[in-house]
Amino acid sequence: MSESQTHEVPAPAGRMRRQLPRRLAALVGLLLLCALPAHPVGAAQPHDVRPDSGPPLYVSDYGNNRVVTLPTDGDGDGQVTLPLDGLLRPTGLAWDPAGRLYVSDTGNNRVVQLPPDGGGQSTVPTDGLSRPLGLATDTAGSLYIADSFNDRVVKVPADGSGQSTVPTTGLLHPWGLALEPDGDLYISDFVNDRVVKVPADGSGQSTVPTSGLSQPTGLALSAAGDLYVSDSGNNRVVKIAAGTGTQTTVPTTGLNSPLGLALDHRGNLYVADAFNDRVLRIRLADGTQTTVGSTGLNTPTGLAFPPRTARPTQD
Repeated sequence: MSESQTHEVPAPAGRMRRQLPRRLAALVGLLLLCALPAHPVGAAQPHDVRPDSGPPLYVSDYGNNRVVTLPTDGDGDGQVTLPLDGLLRPTGLAWDPAGRLYVSDTGNNRVVQLPPDGGGQSTVPTDGLSRPLGLATDTAGSLYIADSFNDRVVKVPADGSGQSTVPTTGLLHPWGLALEPDGDLYISDFVNDRVVKVPADGSGQSTVPTSGLSQPTGLALSAAGDLYVSDSGNNRVVKIAAGTGTQTTVPTTGLNSPLGLALDHRGNLYVADAFNDRVLRIRLADGTQTTVGSTGLNTPTGLAFPPRTARPTQD
């Protein structure tokens, strides 16, 4: 697909959404995000992480057709570009337990992976994807893909035994995915302004009780089971507390279309503040907000940390 074809990824449609039917508003959002220019960027050596830094944050730099790593300690001088060829509008990111990195290559209707040994990229075997967005992996290493324009979520088993469709009802442009350790799957249903839960036991889809969501995108689950949701149409991030289901707004300032989310082991939430071309770190203990050091981001979209058991490949 050429870059002139602009119907790639749902994005918040702003004021126009209030004037148009839901499906049309979502399509307007696609045009807004996909019309952004893709600038050429210089490559750096893969996984070149400073030895004194913490785990790097991986960011899909949508407008620059690349994935970069950002040091979360220091001033961002260690930003590097991963050795991925031919990406077009990358979005979702996920790591499996074995240390493989998966990237939604949205503009090419595929998912690619980088192995933990530093070898070259490969394409995940799938069938019929149309604008894949969010990704998630389970404890067995199976990959889940939000197949957005097909209004479904697909599962690709770790053993390569073949793609299947997760049983859902009424999805319209699913975006973000998050998995509980027990296998329960959360899906942000972008056009329907909701988050749904699909239990691992097959007992049937339910809608997570929320209030006032508008075009939800990224999802993240804490170790305690709290669910964080990028409420992109409202320029905020909300938290749904485990157990009680109480909804609160994460204290942030100046968000403009938040997309991907990630949590580190220190109690920090990272937000891809897409239309501000930055990534924010929110210290959940006290609400302190800082901007992660970076250079030249253009619509950061997906965020992910490597699993703590995996060590990113270094030169």
